[in-house]
Amino acid sequence: MRIAPEESPQRTLPHNLILFTVCIGIFFAALDQTVIYGAMADIMQDLHLPVTKLDQAAWIVTGYLLGYTFAMPLMGRVSDVYGHRRIYILSMLVFMVGSVCVALADSFNFIVGARVLQAIGGGAVVPVAMAIVGDTYTVKRRALAMGVIGAAVEGGGALGPFYGAVLTQYIGWRWIFWVNIPIGLLVIALVYFLVKSSPRIQARVDYQGGLLIAIALVLLSLGLSQQLDLPRAALYMALLLVASFSFGALFIRRELKSSEPLFRLSMFRNLTLSAANTTHLFVGGALIIAMVTVPLMTNTIMGFPPLEGGLRLMRLTIMIPVGALIGGFLCQRFGYRLPTILGLLSSSAGFFFMSRWTLEIADPALTAHLAICGLGFGLVISPITTAVLNSVSGGERGIASALVTVMRMIGMIIGLSALSSWGMGHFHEMTAGMSLQDIIASPETLTASVLNLFQDFFFAAAIVCLLALLPTLWMRLKKERTG
Repeated sequence: MRIAPEESPQRTLPHNLILFTVCIGIFFAALDQTVIYGAMADIMQDLHLPVTKLDQAAWIVTGYLLGYTFAMPLMGRVSDVYGHRRIYILSMLVFMVGSVCVALADSFNFIVGARVLQAIGGGAVVPVAMAIVGDTYTVKRRALAMGVIGAAVEGGGALGPFYGAVLTQYIGWRWIFWVNIPIGLLVIALVYFLVKSSPRIQARVDYQGGLLIAIALVLLSLGLSQQLDLPRAALYMALLLVASFSFGALFIRRELKSSEPLFRLSMFRNLTLSAANTTHLFVGGALIIAMVTVPLMTNTIMGFPPLEGGLRLMRLTIMIPVGALIGGFLCQRFGYRLPTILGLLSSSAGFFFMSRWTLEIADPALTAHLAICGLGFGLVISPITTAVLNSVSGGERGIASALVTVMRMIGMIIGLSALSSWGMGHFHEMTAGMSLQDIIASPETLTASVLNLFQDFFFAAAIVCLLALLPTLWMRLKKERTG
Protein backbone atom coordinates (compact mmCIF):
# COMPACT_ATOMS: atom_id res chain seq x y z
CA MET A 1 0.00 0.00 0.00
CA ARG A 2 1.25 3.44 -0.84
CA ILE A 3 1.04 6.28 1.69
CA ALA A 4 0.40 9.82 0.55
CA PRO A 5 0.05 13.02 2.52
CA GLU A 6 -3.31 14.62 3.13
CA GLU A 7 -3.74 18.00 1.55
CA SER A 8 -1.43 20.51 3.23
CA PRO A 9 -2.97 22.41 6.13
CA GLN A 10 -3.13 26.14 5.95
CA ARG A 11 -0.86 26.45 8.99
CA THR A 12 0.40 24.52 11.98
CA LEU A 13 0.77 25.53 15.60
CA PRO A 14 2.47 23.95 18.64
CA HIS A 15 1.67 20.32 19.36
CA ASN A 16 0.22 20.97 22.80
CA LEU A 17 -2.43 23.26 21.33
CA ILE A 18 -3.37 20.54 18.86
CA LEU A 19 -3.65 18.06 21.72
CA PHE A 20 -5.86 20.43 23.70
CA THR A 21 -8.11 21.00 20.68
CA VAL A 22 -8.80 17.34 19.88
CA CYS A 23 -9.30 16.64 23.60
CA ILE A 24 -12.22 19.09 23.70
CA GLY A 25 -14.14 16.91 21.27
CA ILE A 26 -13.12 13.75 23.12
CA PHE A 27 -14.23 15.20 26.45
CA PHE A 28 -17.75 16.05 25.23
CA ALA A 29 -18.13 12.73 23.41
CA ALA A 30 -17.23 10.94 26.65
CA LEU A 31 -19.41 13.32 28.67
CA ASP A 32 -22.46 12.40 26.62
CA GLN A 33 -21.89 8.71 27.27
CA THR A 34 -22.76 9.16 30.97
CA VAL A 35 -24.59 12.51 31.00
CA ILE A 36 -27.89 10.73 30.48
CA TYR A 37 -27.77 9.25 34.00
CA GLY A 38 -28.34 12.65 35.57
CA ALA A 39 -31.30 13.40 33.30
CA MET A 40 -33.01 10.01 32.96
CA ALA A 41 -35.94 10.77 35.29
CA ASP A 42 -36.88 13.96 33.41
CA ILE A 43 -36.45 12.29 30.02
CA MET A 44 -38.74 9.43 31.02
CA GLN A 45 -41.35 11.93 32.22
CA ASP A 46 -41.19 13.94 28.98
CA LEU A 47 -41.46 10.78 26.86
CA HIS A 48 -44.32 9.45 29.04
CA LEU A 49 -42.38 6.37 30.15
CA PRO A 50 -43.54 5.11 33.57
CA VAL A 51 -41.02 3.87 36.09
CA THR A 52 -42.24 0.33 35.41
CA LYS A 53 -40.64 0.67 31.95
CA LEU A 54 -37.16 1.30 33.35
CA ASP A 55 -35.76 -1.69 31.45
CA GLN A 56 -37.05 -0.15 28.21
CA ALA A 57 -35.62 3.26 29.11
CA ALA A 58 -32.23 1.62 29.60
CA TRP A 59 -32.00 1.41 25.80
CA ILE A 60 -31.37 5.16 25.78
CA VAL A 61 -28.07 4.26 27.45
CA THR A 62 -27.49 1.00 25.59
CA GLY A 63 -28.08 2.71 22.24
CA TYR A 64 -25.12 5.00 22.84
CA LEU A 65 -22.93 2.03 23.80
CA LEU A 66 -23.92 0.14 20.64
CA GLY A 67 -23.28 3.19 18.45
CA TYR A 68 -19.82 3.53 19.99
CA THR A 69 -19.08 -0.14 19.33
CA PHE A 70 -20.47 -0.02 15.80
CA ALA A 71 -18.47 3.00 14.66
CA MET A 72 -14.98 2.52 16.00
CA PRO A 73 -13.40 -0.21 13.84
CA LEU A 74 -14.72 1.05 10.50
CA MET A 75 -14.20 4.76 11.14
CA GLY A 76 -10.73 4.11 12.50
CA ARG A 77 -9.79 2.52 9.19
CA VAL A 78 -11.61 5.19 7.15
CA SER A 79 -9.49 7.82 8.89
CA ASP A 80 -6.31 5.99 7.87
CA VAL A 81 -7.40 6.13 4.23
CA TYR A 82 -8.99 9.57 3.99
CA GLY A 83 -6.93 11.44 6.58
CA HIS A 84 -7.27 11.68 10.33
CA ARG A 85 -8.05 15.40 10.37
CA ARG A 86 -10.81 15.12 7.78
CA ILE A 87 -12.55 12.19 9.52
CA TYR A 88 -12.25 13.85 12.92
CA ILE A 89 -14.20 16.82 11.53
CA LEU A 90 -16.76 14.52 9.88
CA SER A 91 -17.18 12.60 13.14
CA MET A 92 -17.82 15.81 15.06
CA LEU A 93 -20.48 16.80 12.49
CA VAL A 94 -22.25 13.44 12.94
CA PHE A 95 -22.04 13.88 16.72
CA MET A 96 -23.62 17.34 16.43
CA VAL A 97 -26.43 16.14 14.14
CA GLY A 98 -27.16 13.34 16.60
CA SER A 99 -27.18 15.85 19.46
CA VAL A 100 -29.76 18.01 17.64
CA CYS A 101 -31.93 14.95 17.04
CA VAL A 102 -31.79 13.97 20.73
CA ALA A 103 -32.69 17.52 21.76
CA LEU A 104 -35.72 17.46 19.44
CA ALA A 105 -36.83 13.92 20.33
CA ASP A 106 -40.50 13.51 21.22
CA SER A 107 -40.78 9.70 21.32
CA PHE A 108 -38.88 6.77 22.77
CA ASN A 109 -37.91 5.18 19.45
CA PHE A 110 -36.73 8.51 18.06
CA ILE A 111 -34.47 9.28 21.03
CA VAL A 112 -32.91 5.80 20.94
CA GLY A 113 -32.14 6.17 17.22
CA ALA A 114 -30.79 9.67 17.81
CA ARG A 115 -28.54 8.42 20.61
CA VAL A 116 -27.14 5.74 18.28
CA LEU A 117 -26.40 8.35 15.62
CA GLN A 118 -24.79 10.64 18.19
CA ALA A 119 -22.64 7.78 19.47
CA ILE A 120 -21.43 6.84 15.98
CA GLY A 121 -19.90 10.31 15.73
CA GLY A 122 -18.70 10.36 19.32
CA GLY A 123 -17.27 6.86 19.08
CA ALA A 124 -15.30 7.72 15.95
CA VAL A 125 -13.83 10.86 17.55
CA VAL A 126 -11.86 8.93 20.19
CA PRO A 127 -9.68 6.63 18.02
CA VAL A 128 -9.20 9.28 15.34
CA ALA A 129 -7.99 11.75 17.97
CA MET A 130 -5.54 9.10 19.23
CA ALA A 131 -4.30 8.66 15.67
CA ILE A 132 -3.85 12.43 15.29
CA VAL A 133 -1.75 12.47 18.45
CA GLY A 134 0.22 9.50 17.12
CA ASP A 135 0.96 11.51 13.98
CA THR A 136 1.84 14.68 15.89
CA TYR A 137 4.08 13.42 18.69
CA THR A 138 7.27 11.37 18.56
CA VAL A 139 7.60 8.11 20.48
CA LYS A 140 9.42 9.93 23.27
CA ARG A 141 6.54 12.37 23.91
CA ARG A 142 3.62 10.24 22.77
CA ALA A 143 3.05 8.46 26.10
CA LEU A 144 2.38 11.66 28.05
CA ALA A 145 0.07 12.91 25.29
CA MET A 146 -1.88 9.63 25.49
CA GLY A 147 -2.17 10.20 29.21
CA VAL A 148 -3.80 13.58 28.51
CA ILE A 149 -6.24 11.94 26.08
CA GLY A 150 -7.02 9.29 28.69
CA ALA A 151 -7.65 12.04 31.22
CA ALA A 152 -10.05 13.76 28.80
CA VAL A 153 -11.98 10.53 28.16
CA GLU A 154 -12.22 9.52 31.80
CA GLY A 155 -12.82 13.06 33.02
CA GLY A 156 -15.79 13.40 30.69
CA GLY A 157 -17.21 10.08 31.84
CA ALA A 158 -16.67 11.00 35.49
CA LEU A 159 -18.34 14.41 35.28
CA GLY A 160 -21.16 13.35 32.94
CA PRO A 161 -23.83 12.44 35.53
CA PHE A 162 -23.21 15.58 37.61
CA TYR A 163 -23.12 17.81 34.50
CA GLY A 164 -26.37 16.30 33.24
CA ALA A 165 -28.10 16.67 36.61
CA VAL A 166 -27.13 20.36 36.92
CA LEU A 167 -28.28 21.34 33.42
CA THR A 168 -31.46 19.32 33.79
CA GLN A 169 -32.34 20.98 37.09
CA TYR A 170 -31.73 24.58 35.99
CA ILE A 171 -32.44 24.81 32.24
CA GLY A 172 -33.87 21.44 31.16
CA TRP A 173 -32.42 18.16 29.86
CA ARG A 174 -32.64 19.11 26.18
CA TRP A 175 -30.03 21.83 26.74
CA ILE A 176 -27.49 19.11 27.55
CA PHE A 177 -27.47 18.37 23.84
CA TRP A 178 -28.00 21.90 22.48
CA VAL A 179 -24.79 22.97 24.23
CA ASN A 180 -22.88 20.52 22.03
CA ILE A 181 -23.54 22.59 18.90
CA PRO A 182 -21.50 25.77 19.58
CA ILE A 183 -18.77 23.69 21.19
CA GLY A 184 -18.70 21.34 18.20
CA LEU A 185 -18.45 24.24 15.75
CA LEU A 186 -15.56 25.70 17.71
CA VAL A 187 -13.72 22.35 17.75
CA ILE A 188 -14.22 21.85 14.01
CA ALA A 189 -12.82 25.30 13.24
CA LEU A 190 -9.80 24.79 15.49
CA VAL A 191 -9.05 21.32 14.12
CA TYR A 192 -9.30 22.54 10.53
CA PHE A 193 -6.77 25.30 11.05
CA LEU A 194 -4.48 23.78 13.66
CA VAL A 195 -4.08 20.07 12.99
CA LYS A 196 -1.35 19.26 10.53
CA SER A 197 -1.78 16.75 7.72
CA SER A 198 -1.47 13.03 8.31
CA PRO A 199 -0.25 10.27 6.00
CA ARG A 200 -3.00 8.59 3.98
CA ILE A 201 -3.05 5.05 2.65
CA GLN A 202 -3.91 4.82 -1.04
CA ALA A 203 -6.29 1.90 -0.66
CA ARG A 204 -9.95 0.96 -0.72
CA VAL A 205 -11.86 0.80 2.54
CA ASP A 206 -13.27 -2.65 3.25
CA TYR A 207 -16.80 -1.48 4.04
CA GLN A 208 -18.18 -5.02 3.86
CA GLY A 209 -15.63 -6.17 6.40
CA GLY A 210 -16.44 -3.16 8.57
CA LEU A 211 -20.15 -3.99 8.43
CA LEU A 212 -19.52 -7.64 9.33
CA ILE A 213 -17.40 -6.85 12.38
CA ALA A 214 -19.81 -4.11 13.47
CA ILE A 215 -22.76 -6.52 13.31
CA ALA A 216 -20.71 -9.14 15.19
CA LEU A 217 -19.86 -6.65 17.94
CA VAL A 218 -23.44 -5.38 18.25
CA LEU A 219 -24.79 -8.96 18.49
CA LEU A 220 -22.11 -9.75 21.07
CA SER A 221 -23.16 -6.68 23.05
CA LEU A 222 -26.82 -7.65 22.92
CA GLY A 223 -26.09 -11.26 23.82
CA LEU A 224 -23.92 -10.48 26.79
CA SER A 225 -26.40 -7.87 28.04
CA GLN A 226 -29.17 -10.43 28.60
CA GLN A 227 -30.32 -10.82 32.20
CA LEU A 228 -30.35 -14.56 32.79
CA ASP A 229 -32.93 -14.38 35.58
CA LEU A 230 -35.60 -13.39 33.01
CA PRO A 231 -37.67 -15.97 31.07
CA ARG A 232 -35.94 -17.38 27.96
CA ALA A 233 -33.01 -15.03 28.47
CA ALA A 234 -30.54 -17.93 28.27
CA LEU A 235 -31.99 -18.96 24.90
CA TYR A 236 -31.82 -15.41 23.55
CA MET A 237 -28.24 -15.09 24.79
CA ALA A 238 -27.22 -18.34 23.11
CA LEU A 239 -28.83 -17.37 19.79
CA LEU A 240 -27.29 -13.90 19.81
CA LEU A 241 -23.82 -15.24 20.68
CA VAL A 242 -24.00 -17.90 17.97
CA ALA A 243 -25.02 -15.21 15.48
CA SER A 244 -22.19 -12.97 16.70
CA PHE A 245 -19.58 -15.72 16.31
CA SER A 246 -20.98 -16.53 12.86
CA PHE A 247 -20.59 -12.94 11.66
CA GLY A 248 -17.16 -12.87 13.31
CA ALA A 249 -16.15 -15.97 11.36
CA LEU A 250 -17.41 -14.40 8.13
CA PHE A 251 -15.37 -11.30 8.92
CA ILE A 252 -12.18 -13.32 9.51
CA ARG A 253 -12.77 -15.28 6.30
CA ARG A 254 -13.17 -12.07 4.31
CA GLU A 255 -10.11 -10.43 5.87
CA LEU A 256 -7.93 -13.45 5.07
CA LYS A 257 -9.01 -13.39 1.43
CA SER A 258 -9.09 -9.63 0.88
CA SER A 259 -6.12 -7.92 -0.73
CA GLU A 260 -7.00 -4.73 1.18
CA PRO A 261 -8.56 -5.83 4.50
CA LEU A 262 -10.08 -3.55 7.11
CA PHE A 263 -7.05 -4.39 9.23
CA ARG A 264 -4.32 -7.00 9.01
CA LEU A 265 -5.08 -9.98 11.23
CA SER A 266 -1.32 -10.45 11.33
CA MET A 267 -1.22 -7.32 13.52
CA PHE A 268 -2.06 -9.58 16.43
CA ARG A 269 1.11 -11.59 15.91
CA ASN A 270 2.78 -8.64 17.58
CA LEU A 271 2.88 -9.76 21.21
CA THR A 272 2.90 -6.22 22.57
CA LEU A 273 -0.24 -5.25 20.65
CA SER A 274 -2.08 -8.45 21.58
CA ALA A 275 -1.02 -8.21 25.22
CA ALA A 276 -2.15 -4.57 25.49
CA ASN A 277 -5.55 -5.36 23.98
CA THR A 278 -6.05 -8.36 26.28
CA THR A 279 -5.09 -6.30 29.31
CA HIS A 280 -7.62 -3.64 28.30
CA LEU A 281 -10.32 -6.32 28.08
CA PHE A 282 -9.73 -7.22 31.75
CA VAL A 283 -9.57 -3.54 32.74
CA GLY A 284 -13.00 -2.92 31.20
CA GLY A 285 -14.51 -5.87 33.06
CA ALA A 286 -13.19 -4.67 36.42
CA LEU A 287 -14.07 -1.01 35.84
CA ILE A 288 -17.76 -1.62 35.10
CA ILE A 289 -18.08 -3.51 38.41
CA ALA A 290 -16.95 -0.41 40.27
CA MET A 291 -19.14 1.94 38.21
CA VAL A 292 -22.29 -0.07 38.93
CA THR A 293 -21.69 -1.49 42.41
CA VAL A 294 -20.46 1.61 44.31
CA PRO A 295 -23.61 3.76 43.79
CA LEU A 296 -25.92 0.74 43.95
CA MET A 297 -24.54 -0.36 47.33
CA THR A 298 -24.69 3.21 48.64
CA ASN A 299 -28.28 3.81 47.55
CA THR A 300 -29.74 0.46 48.66
CA ILE A 301 -28.51 -1.29 51.77
CA MET A 302 -26.63 1.76 53.08
CA GLY A 303 -29.76 3.90 52.74
CA PHE A 304 -28.18 7.05 51.26
CA PRO A 305 -29.87 9.22 48.56
CA PRO A 306 -28.77 8.97 44.91
CA LEU A 307 -26.61 12.10 45.13
CA GLU A 308 -24.42 10.44 47.76
CA GLY A 309 -23.97 7.40 45.51
CA GLY A 310 -22.83 9.67 42.70
CA LEU A 311 -20.46 11.58 44.95
CA ARG A 312 -18.89 8.37 46.21
CA LEU A 313 -18.39 7.10 42.69
CA MET A 314 -16.85 10.44 41.74
CA ARG A 315 -14.17 9.88 44.39
CA LEU A 316 -13.07 6.93 42.27
CA THR A 317 -13.62 8.34 38.78
CA ILE A 318 -12.01 11.71 39.51
CA MET A 319 -8.75 9.88 40.22
CA ILE A 320 -8.74 8.18 36.82
CA PRO A 321 -7.69 11.29 34.84
CA VAL A 322 -5.14 12.05 37.56
CA GLY A 323 -3.75 8.55 37.21
CA ALA A 324 -3.77 8.86 33.41
CA LEU A 325 -1.45 11.87 33.57
CA ILE A 326 0.88 10.16 36.05
CA GLY A 327 0.81 6.98 33.97
CA GLY A 328 1.78 8.94 30.86
CA PHE A 329 4.78 10.42 32.66
CA LEU A 330 5.86 7.01 34.04
CA CYS A 331 5.41 5.35 30.65
CA GLN A 332 7.55 8.02 29.03
CA ARG A 333 10.31 7.38 31.57
CA PHE A 334 10.08 3.64 32.28
CA GLY A 335 8.19 1.97 29.41
CA TYR A 336 4.85 0.16 29.29
CA ARG A 337 5.03 -2.54 31.90
CA LEU A 338 5.92 -0.67 35.11
CA PRO A 339 2.97 1.79 35.15
CA THR A 340 0.58 -0.92 33.95
CA ILE A 341 1.64 -3.31 36.72
CA LEU A 342 1.49 -0.55 39.33
CA GLY A 343 -1.97 0.46 38.13
CA LEU A 344 -3.39 -3.06 38.19
CA LEU A 345 -1.95 -3.72 41.65
CA SER A 346 -3.40 -0.43 42.89
CA SER A 347 -6.88 -1.16 41.54
CA SER A 348 -6.75 -4.72 42.88
CA ALA A 349 -5.77 -3.42 46.32
CA GLY A 350 -8.58 -0.85 46.24
CA PHE A 351 -11.14 -3.52 45.33
CA PHE A 352 -9.83 -5.81 48.08
CA PHE A 353 -10.29 -3.07 50.66
CA MET A 354 -13.79 -2.40 49.28
CA SER A 355 -14.63 -6.11 49.58
CA ARG A 356 -14.14 -5.70 53.35
CA TRP A 357 -16.62 -2.81 53.59
CA THR A 358 -19.37 -2.99 56.18
CA LEU A 359 -22.43 -0.79 56.48
CA GLU A 360 -20.46 1.44 58.84
CA ILE A 361 -17.67 2.28 56.35
CA ALA A 362 -16.90 6.00 56.44
CA ASP A 363 -14.17 8.54 55.72
CA PRO A 364 -11.25 8.65 55.58
CA ALA A 365 -11.09 4.91 54.78
CA LEU A 366 -13.93 5.07 52.23
CA THR A 367 -12.36 7.87 50.20
CA ALA A 368 -8.89 6.30 50.42
CA HIS A 369 -10.11 2.93 49.08
CA LEU A 370 -12.01 4.52 46.19
CA ALA A 371 -9.11 6.82 45.31
CA ILE A 372 -6.59 3.94 45.29
CA CYS A 373 -8.83 1.99 42.93
CA GLY A 374 -9.45 4.93 40.57
CA LEU A 375 -5.80 5.92 40.50
CA GLY A 376 -4.90 2.41 39.38
CA PHE A 377 -7.36 2.50 36.49
CA GLY A 378 -5.86 5.79 35.38
CA LEU A 379 -2.26 4.57 35.50
CA VAL A 380 -2.87 1.87 32.86
CA ILE A 381 -4.44 4.11 30.19
CA SER A 382 -1.34 5.66 28.65
CA PRO A 383 0.92 2.58 28.57
CA ILE A 384 -1.81 0.42 27.00
CA THR A 385 -2.75 2.87 24.24
CA THR A 386 0.86 3.89 23.61
CA ALA A 387 1.94 0.26 23.34
CA VAL A 388 -0.70 -0.33 20.67
CA LEU A 389 0.12 2.81 18.65
CA ASN A 390 3.85 2.13 18.76
CA SER A 391 3.27 -1.43 17.53
CA VAL A 392 1.76 -0.48 14.17
CA SER A 393 2.75 1.60 11.19
CA GLY A 394 1.62 5.20 10.73
CA GLY A 395 -1.06 4.11 8.26
CA GLU A 396 -2.74 1.82 10.80
CA ARG A 397 -2.98 4.05 13.86
CA GLY A 398 -6.66 4.85 13.33
CA ILE A 399 -7.82 1.23 13.24
CA ALA A 400 -5.40 0.23 16.03
CA SER A 401 -6.76 2.99 18.30
CA ALA A 402 -10.31 1.84 17.55
CA LEU A 403 -9.54 -1.78 18.37
CA VAL A 404 -7.95 -1.08 21.75
CA THR A 405 -10.94 1.08 22.74
CA VAL A 406 -13.43 -1.55 21.57
CA MET A 407 -11.62 -4.19 23.63
CA ARG A 408 -12.27 -2.25 26.83
CA MET A 409 -15.92 -1.77 25.93
CA ILE A 410 -16.31 -5.50 25.28
CA GLY A 411 -14.75 -6.09 28.68
CA MET A 412 -17.30 -3.73 30.22
CA ILE A 413 -20.16 -5.55 28.50
CA ILE A 414 -18.87 -8.93 29.74
CA GLY A 415 -18.44 -7.53 33.26
CA LEU A 416 -21.92 -6.03 33.26
CA SER A 417 -23.39 -9.33 32.04
CA ALA A 418 -21.62 -11.25 34.79
CA LEU A 419 -22.77 -8.69 37.33
CA SER A 420 -26.44 -9.08 36.41
CA SER A 421 -26.65 -12.80 35.61
CA TRP A 422 -24.20 -14.34 38.10
CA GLY A 423 -25.02 -11.74 40.74
CA MET A 424 -28.78 -12.28 40.64
CA GLY A 425 -28.30 -16.05 40.60
CA HIS A 426 -26.01 -15.84 43.62
CA PHE A 427 -28.53 -13.65 45.43
CA HIS A 428 -31.31 -16.14 44.79
CA GLU A 429 -29.12 -18.91 46.20
CA MET A 430 -28.45 -16.91 49.37
CA THR A 431 -32.16 -16.24 49.91
CA ALA A 432 -33.31 -19.74 48.91
CA GLY A 433 -35.96 -21.10 51.25
CA MET A 434 -36.89 -17.64 52.53
CA SER A 435 -40.49 -16.64 51.95
CA LEU A 436 -41.61 -13.06 51.39
CA GLN A 437 -42.92 -13.03 54.96
CA ASP A 438 -39.50 -14.16 56.22
CA ILE A 439 -37.78 -11.35 54.35
CA ILE A 440 -40.25 -8.75 55.65
CA ALA A 441 -39.96 -10.07 59.18
CA SER A 442 -36.16 -10.20 59.12
CA PRO A 443 -34.88 -7.32 56.96
CA GLU A 444 -31.47 -7.61 58.59
CA THR A 445 -31.11 -11.09 57.05
CA LEU A 446 -31.77 -9.71 53.58
CA THR A 447 -29.41 -6.81 54.19
CA ALA A 448 -26.64 -9.19 55.22
CA SER A 449 -27.17 -11.31 52.12
CA VAL A 450 -27.01 -8.29 49.81
CA LEU A 451 -23.92 -6.96 51.62
CA ASN A 452 -22.19 -10.31 51.06
CA LEU A 453 -23.14 -10.10 47.39
CA PHE A 454 -21.61 -6.65 46.99
CA GLN A 455 -18.48 -7.78 48.82
CA ASP A 456 -18.21 -10.71 46.40
CA PHE A 457 -18.49 -8.31 43.44
CA PHE A 458 -15.58 -6.22 44.71
CA PHE A 459 -13.47 -9.29 45.45
CA ALA A 460 -14.14 -10.67 41.97
CA ALA A 461 -12.99 -7.35 40.48
CA ALA A 462 -9.77 -7.58 42.52
CA ILE A 463 -9.11 -11.02 41.01
CA VAL A 464 -9.81 -9.71 37.49
CA CYS A 465 -7.19 -6.98 37.99
CA LEU A 466 -4.65 -9.58 39.10
CA LEU A 467 -5.43 -11.77 36.08
CA ALA A 468 -4.75 -8.75 33.86
CA LEU A 469 -1.14 -8.82 35.08
CA LEU A 470 -0.45 -11.94 33.01
CA PRO A 471 -0.75 -10.42 29.51
CA THR A 472 1.04 -7.31 30.79
CA LEU A 473 4.28 -9.31 30.94
CA TRP A 474 4.39 -9.35 27.13
CA MET A 475 4.12 -5.58 26.75
CA ARG A 476 7.62 -4.61 25.70
CA LEU A 477 8.88 -1.26 24.48
CA LYS A 478 10.32 -1.38 20.95
CA LYS A 479 11.36 1.15 18.40
CA GLU A 480 8.66 3.05 16.59
CA ARG A 481 7.52 1.55 13.32
CA THR A 482 7.29 3.73 10.29
CA GLY A 483 5.70 3.49 6.91
